[in-house]
Amino acid sequence: MGKKSIFVWSMLVMFMLAACSDDDTSSNEESSSGPQEISMMFNLHVPEVPEPRLEELLEEATNTKLDIRWVPDNNYAENLNTAIATNNLPDVFLLKDVTLDQQKEAVRDGQYWEIGPYLEEFPNLNKLKPEILKNTMIDGKLYTLYAGRPLSRQGLIYRKDWADNLGLDAPTNLEELYEMMRAFTEDDPDGNGKDDTIGLTDREILGTFENFATWHGAPNNWGEKDGKLLPQFMFPEYREAMDYFKSLFDNGYINRDAPVTSKTDQQDLLKNGTAGVYIGTMGDVEPMYRDAVAINPDVVLDVHNYIEGPDGEYRTRSIPGYGSMLIFPKSSVETEEELKGILAFFDFLMTPEGSNLLYWGVEGEHYEVVDGYAKVIPENKNQYNLEIRPYTPLEIGEPETNGRYTGYYEYEPRAKADELYMDNNDYLVKDLTAPLDSQTWADKSEILSQIMVDATYQYFLGEIDSAGFDAAIEKWKEEGGQQVIEEYTEQWKEMQ
Repeated sequence: MGKKSIFVWSMLVMFMLAACSDDDTSSNEESSSGPQEISMMFNLHVPEVPEPRLEELLEEATNTKLDIRWVPDNNYAENLNTAIATNNLPDVFLLKDVTLDQQKEAVRDGQYWEIGPYLEEFPNLNKLKPEILKNTMIDGKLYTLYAGRPLSRQGLIYRKDWADNLGLDAPTNLEELYEMMRAFTEDDPDGNGKDDTIGLTDREILGTFENFATWHGAPNNWGEKDGKLLPQFMFPEYREAMDYFKSLFDNGYINRDAPVTSKTDQQDLLKNGTAGVYIGTMGDVEPMYRDAVAINPDVVLDVHNYIEGPDGEYRTRSIPGYGSMLIFPKSSVETEEELKGILAFFDFLMTPEGSNLLYWGVEGEHYEVVDGYAKVIPENKNQYNLEIRPYTPLEIGEPETNGRYTGYYEYEPRAKADELYMDNNDYLVKDLTAPLDSQTWADKSEILSQIMVDATYQYFLGEIDSAGFDAAIEKWKEEGGQQVIEEYTEQWKEMQ
């Protein structure tokens, strides 16, 4: 090889080495760059802001720096509205159905990221259920990640010891349920010789009653009739359920102050031995039992779901499959690169490793695995409640899609509740408007809902009759309800 060739070769090697050195520098700069900062706002369901332990573990696992604003749940909507009004939104925040309705115009105005096109880049986020994603879409586009929920957790929590005392089995139809509520009121189920018990405990929303409406055959919020979508209270089955429920009030089988009773007070009536039946989320049986047995060690509770209607069929109301959603404002997340970094964080939370860390904590420290289920270690329960439990609003998906363990429960009725959630899947009545959008409803839902809640309770209490209820429906139509019917019906027909 000549001197010239040697020189050229030497220069080429030096150039290649320099290029490699530049690549290494670039790579080192990338690997040494700081963690991505992600600001968030979530609702807090416990009294105190959580200890930072889990936050630090999540940051370490995802190379992020999290800044979480914790807002007490009962103040969350107000704080969110303030943050929107002052343009002080974080990168990610939690939405519920009502707040999503209020943000739809902002979404259409381009103020939030459409994330649907990015999901295929994230193998775990891409596992989210299409049928539930559809229920969260706006104009056929996806802007949110959902936190999954069982489609129906509804059923009875009841005093099994009272039922045993009176020779009653779990009710299987509306007649047997009525007889149980009558007997729990009139037949001295606790054997103390006093007239101090009632059948059913209820509270200030129509949730309890709406279960009875569905059992009677009414639709779930909205149903189809003569080619239109109509609200449930325009169906004869709803009126039949109203008469059934009014009889409970007339005969004293339910707390008459239900329209102004809080959820806490409603549950207290079962815990303290006043009422024998509670209708709602069956999984509440465990905390309710803990409080009840502290008052009366002989309390026995059980759960039940199957109540046949007048036609011999069982039905249960389905939710759209999610409890809340996460959304990403462009005012805070300014670039596609930032958005992808945030989505990568939630993609990790949809792995078994991430979802179990988020929901259960550190195995061997916060929980242990028993027969394939996660069980909080009893002696570390306070630590779990302080460090892990508050973070559940960050969860994306559900156990079927994110791979996290479901809970192990030594209290048999609580384990039974999970089984009945799955059983309910065979009897679901879906809300036909779940994937639809009505701007009038978004603007006026609170006013319209209150008109019919008031009228329904007034009917139960004998303050109005059937004609008075008809008048309330006409008022509902005049205040915007008729426009809601037309908007939902038009969209529904387009989808058929």
